[in-house]
Amino acid sequence: MTPRWNVWGTVAGTLASAAALAYAELALPAQPLLSDYALVPGGLVPVLAGMLALAGACLTLAYGLASAEPARTAATRVLLLAGAAGLMMSAIFPTDPGTAQLGTLSGEIHRWSAAVVFTSLPVAGWTLARGRGAAARWNAVRALSVAAALTLAAYLAAHPASVTSPLIGGAAYYGLLERAVVLAEMVLLAVMALATATAARGSAARAQDPVAVAAPPRDSSRLAA
Repeated sequence: MTPRWNVWGTVAGTLASAAALAYAELALPAQPLLSDYALVPGGLVPVLAGMLALAGACLTLAYGLASAEPARTAATRVLLLAGAAGLMMSAIFPTDPGTAQLGTLSGEIHRWSAAVVFTSLPVAGWTLARGRGAAARWNAVRALSVAAALTLAAYLAAHPASVTSPLIGGAAYYGLLERAVVLAEMVLLAVMALATATAARGSAARAQDPVAVAAPPRDSSRLAA
């Protein structure tokens, strides 16, 4: 897969996921969490489509990284594959209704699969940018990775199941924080693809420039003389 197709595949999957979830938000009765839309009439299809499209974006990016930088991006690809697997498991196993007194096996699998997704993607972004230069594209990946991780921490603190939720009134806005985490990770995937493609094009240009590759450095002492 060329860098161009890597970008378009990842961005297309991310946009399709965002469109499906936006439809659920606008056309269906409001729900506390995004996955809760699958439990209302007409909500299963957009939720499944959104999760599977985002899983496809993760897989497309992982494939592109394997083609562009197979050795350097091994850890990032493993994390992206974990995120894709978590999204697919979340799609297969629906969440429990908020009114349920006892959790089901399906609900537990969904919950832990979502946890894998939420944690693996920010770490994937950080590992991809780790050790890179201070170029704007890698700084953007690092900044979005940190932003997604901090938003996730705030969401976990505000979730009603957390002991800190009553202290900070988290029940009033934990759903908004979950949506912020999802949005941050969608943007992160797209920016990771753009950064990788830009770096790949730069490497290809340098490899095709015989002057830049083969020309020896100038002798500064001779020039000074």
